[in-house]
Amino acid sequence: MKKTLLFLIAATVALAGCASHQAQPTSVQNTYTEVCKNTTEQEIASLFDRWNQSLLTGDPHKVVANYAERSILLPTVSNKPRLTPAEKMDYFHHFLENLPSGRIDMRFIEIGCNTATDAGLYTFTFAKTGEEVSGRYSFTYHWTSSEWLITSHHSSAMPQKK
Repeated sequence: MKKTLLFLIAATVALAGCASHQAQPTSVQNTYTEVCKNTTEQEIASLFDRWNQSLLTGDPHKVVANYAERSILLPTVSNKPRLTPAEKMDYFHHFLENLPSGRIDMRFIEIGCNTATDAGLYTFTFAKTGEEVSGRYSFTYHWTSSEWLITSHHSSAMPQKK
């Protein structure tokens, strides 16, 4: 009986200690506050122009420099998602062979805190063949504290002919 009573007292004291520890407020507070990049639709729209200018150089390194290290490219003329810089380089090496140039036909831009999305319709003209291809696109950008980089790029051909 004495052992049981001592056990109950010890258990009660232990539980009371745990409860009082949890009830005390902490003095450490999370003071991290994200600073949002002040931007405009015009600045976000210019990111497509930057990307398109890099296409016109014919250098896949310059195109891939527009993408964040951790990003995804879902291209029009490949079934393979491109996750690494090397995979994106491989895609653009072949895509640039036909000398593409893009133009925006319609766009919708949405801006968040250090993120932005530019989505709509675009047309590519391939100087090597003269062919024009219309497609849908979406670019998602992230502000790195020094520049906007693409974190997601999806492109797909229009499902129906005009």
